[in-house]
Amino acid sequence: MCGGCKTVPVDKLKESHKVYKTFNYQLQPVDKGYANRTLYINLSEQSIREKPVTQEMKDIFTGGRGFGLYHLWHAVTGKTKWNDSENEIVISSGPLGGITQYPGAGKSIVVTLSPATGTVIDSNVGGFFGPFLKFSGFDALEIQGKSEKDVIIFIDGDKGTVSIEDVEVTDMNTHVLVEQLSTLYADNDEDKKNIAIVSTGEGSETTFMGMLNFSFYDKKRNVIRIKQAGRGGTGTVFRDKKIKALVVKFSSLKGNSNHPADKNLLDETGIKMHREIATLDHKQNSMRKRGTMHLPIIMHDHDLLPVHNFKHGSHPDAAPILNWDTRLTHSGADGCWFGCTLSCAQVIHNYELKTGPYIGDKVYVDGPEYETIAGVGSNLGIFEQDHIIETNFYCDTYGIDTISFGTATAFAMECFETGIINKEITGGLDLSFGNSEVVLELLHQMARGDGFGKVVGRGVRRMKQLFVEKYQADPQFLKDIGMETKGLEYSEYVCKESLAQKGGYGLANKGPQHDEAWLIFMDMVLNQIPTFEAKAEALHYFPMMRTWFGLNGLCKLPWNDIVPEDNADQPEPEKVPEHVQNYVNLFTAVTGREITKEGLIAQAETVYNFQRVFNLKMGFGTRRYDAIPYRSVGPVTVEEYQSRAERYDNQMKEIIGVDPADKSVEEKLAITRQYREKQYEMLCDSVYKRRGWTAQGVPTLETLKRLKIDFVDVVEVVSQHLDV
Repeated sequence: MCGGCKTVPVDKLKESHKVYKTFNYQLQPVDKGYANRTLYINLSEQSIREKPVTQEMKDIFTGGRGFGLYHLWHAVTGKTKWNDSENEIVISSGPLGGITQYPGAGKSIVVTLSPATGTVIDSNVGGFFGPFLKFSGFDALEIQGKSEKDVIIFIDGDKGTVSIEDVEVTDMNTHVLVEQLSTLYADNDEDKKNIAIVSTGEGSETTFMGMLNFSFYDKKRNVIRIKQAGRGGTGTVFRDKKIKALVVKFSSLKGNSNHPADKNLLDETGIKMHREIATLDHKQNSMRKRGTMHLPIIMHDHDLLPVHNFKHGSHPDAAPILNWDTRLTHSGADGCWFGCTLSCAQVIHNYELKTGPYIGDKVYVDGPEYETIAGVGSNLGIFEQDHIIETNFYCDTYGIDTISFGTATAFAMECFETGIINKEITGGLDLSFGNSEVVLELLHQMARGDGFGKVVGRGVRRMKQLFVEKYQADPQFLKDIGMETKGLEYSEYVCKESLAQKGGYGLANKGPQHDEAWLIFMDMVLNQIPTFEAKAEALHYFPMMRTWFGLNGLCKLPWNDIVPEDNADQPEPEKVPEHVQNYVNLFTAVTGREITKEGLIAQAETVYNFQRVFNLKMGFGTRRYDAIPYRSVGPVTVEEYQSRAERYDNQMKEIIGVDPADKSVEEKLAITRQYREKQYEMLCDSVYKRRGWTAQGVPTLETLKRLKIDFVDVVEVVSQHLDV
């Protein structure tokens, strides 16, 4: 990903190469999607061993996120903190992960206790690591303990060895680190395609929003590129354990490496989907050409693109960041795993950096994805493509999540503009909306761990506490405008007018992240779930379906970002029934286990409820933790109300039944707020009931029994909350 970085001779790297511990294991083929063992490493003890995968693990937890939650549950107690030695990072693919016959099958899922939320977080990511890990012999990698010094974990899937080792590199930031490690571990340039690396950057050591970069080799451009496990501070945990990088090498990838039970069915299902993409993608979302960059203009046109800390959904100056076609260097398929014809991994190359420690270097910048465009662009009032590209690059190489960075910075900017903080507090930074130069300086401060950047790097929740305690800010106002729930910053959609998306954010187990329940398009754009009951049902089905992808190592984009031509004529078209049948076929083809469409949802529901109980175990997980900031429900300020006054006045008259004519803006704000907050609480009631939870959002014992997770320790956790 670096076109102009200085390289280090491999001989010099090898001179500093030290091996502290080596574990030998028996190489064996994957069988029907499973390696049937996991890898456990304790960095405190420098111990390495393998663990068996039991049939119960497959039946109850399936794989991927399920395996991650299973291992972490048994590793920690309810008192474990994110930076305790007992906390683990677990990385797993899933039984369908690594197939090359169907698009979007290269996902890894990272599970750990989050520094942002204090409870369990999961984050999914593309790249080669998860599949290579499995084909090297392990369904999951568990890392526990803390090393005393920086280490690299190297899994050699060709030789059957796992090592804890180190090498002196010139830079900890990802774009340099992955180039040097690829040079060291690959036999030659051609061999780089067999190397996958997990790394982060300096920003993960200084913030609570550190993320992990998963590499993949771009053969066409002969560069190492990366995808991000962004949410919840996984990179911060990674560096707290003093992990410099994870490296896996596997050189024998084939179309049947997953050893599926029925390869013909797998091939047939894949061929049908590839034809559909080739025929229809350019008529629908053009994911192959634009990736998620097709979204900004749609969100802007529907007043859903966040502007100025989610105050508004559009802006008259937004045009420069709504279309990116002239900046992309697309040349055919650009996927982050073999066989992905959806190919949404866009890239901008030869971008010359204008700031920071690498000023003047020409680099590759992946994306930018929609979330980054909205988060570090429109939400900060900045409508400049170069600013977004530059910020995207530095967030990636520093190991900082672009979503949390954007949302936390937007909050700080609104606090600055309302006088809660000033230049004396920010160290001279003018944090006015639109000040792109200062935003980049703030980012560089975060990476260095100094200045006001260090404060913003702690996230919205901790800033709220600080501003109240130290600067006497109004706690209710900060609660209203601070866009976080459960400690995690919101991803980038204005959901004031979408009750379903409010629930999608508030009721998500991990916090307000769109990958669990992204319903705003169905609700606002397509109007597919107009009734209250339909929204509640959608808030059951769609989080479960999306969870299922995380259990199996799959990307969700091929599910509903492209649909069959006759999809609209099918029953329940919003579920894309033909594609769900594809997933039924895929699961049966790989694992040999017969399953139905309902069976997919049941698999996911089991793990989803287990994660809810995990939150209870860690001291969260009840109704009070599903509360959301009012900025995501309705207008907080007079400015917001007046900017959409006609809409709000009409709603007051036609929906609430109050004539706004003789009301002041303050009175109308109060009436609107009372109505909308009640609607959200009613939605929570309905969703809890649909999911088999109590009115406090706790899974009932009957639900646990139905899902076969009524284990003694699970029931013990839940029972403590059933009488509350």
